[in-house]
Amino acid sequence: MKIVVTGSLGHISKPLVQELLKKGHHVIIISSDINKRKTIQDMGAVAAIGSVEDAIFLAETFKGADAVYTMVPPVNYMQQDLDPVQHFSRIGNNYAQAIRKAGIKRVVNLSSWGAHRDNGTGGIVGTYYLEKIINELPAVVNSTHIRPASFYYNLYGFIPAIKKTGKIAANYGAEDHTVLVAPEDIAAVVAEELENNTPRSFRYVSSEELSCNEVARILGEAIGKPDLRWELITKEQAQQNLEAAGLPSSSAELLVELQEGHHKGLIAEDYYQHKPELGRVKLKDFAKGFALAYQKQVP
Repeated sequence: MKIVVTGSLGHISKPLVQELLKKGHHVIIISSDINKRKTIQDMGAVAAIGSVEDAIFLAETFKGADAVYTMVPPVNYMQQDLDPVQHFSRIGNNYAQAIRKAGIKRVVNLSSWGAHRDNGTGGIVGTYYLEKIINELPAVVNSTHIRPASFYYNLYGFIPAIKKTGKIAANYGAEDHTVLVAPEDIAAVVAEELENNTPRSFRYVSSEELSCNEVARILGEAIGKPDLRWELITKEQAQQNLEAAGLPSSSAELLVELQEGHHKGLIAEDYYQHKPELGRVKLKDFAKGFALAYQKQVP
């Protein structure tokens, strides 16, 4: 199969490309970084240098492909006046225009858990609108939305607080349940879906289900702090902490809303109605890399 992969050589796209090449597929990787061209070619793939902001470039690159994997770059919470709905909708419309023009029949789109809601999910609310845009494509387009849970690597964001305060603190935590996922497990599901021309659907991906206290214990053991706690704080405290860390007020509000949606179970409500089989990468596996990052980061 001829498959176009967006996301350059990111956390998901790199293992995805490696898996597709191993299976003998012809893979084209879209990257905005010309310096990635040689690395992509050395892997055995074709580099298409351009931007997902350019619908004409996307259509030309998609032409003749049997399937495409679409992903929207994550929102940047450091951005002033961040608008996740506009961000996901703009790029989603670019993808839709290119898919129509190129006559693509199979799309596997990276979405997120929580995409079933148009409110209460903070910075991931844009995925609701992204899915809606893809779902409005002609009926001949079979699309699958991949809805991963919370990425393990998001936990790296807690390292500065652990260094400074000796604990994790957010307006979700303690005995709240969380669902975590490794990019490698997402990549495996995406690869499977790209090869299967299934009817329109969505599919959740997760690696482990734990309480926040269990997450803190596993990470704490890995970094030599077995008593590490994940403290549940108020929305107001979380807002103050995030702004003190340098986030714009509006972005901090979105992140607080995301965490509150996590705490109240809004983000996970549909996940538990469609629970997938858990992936192979567990938190203890991730914790080894977390410990290395913890050691390297200056307080």
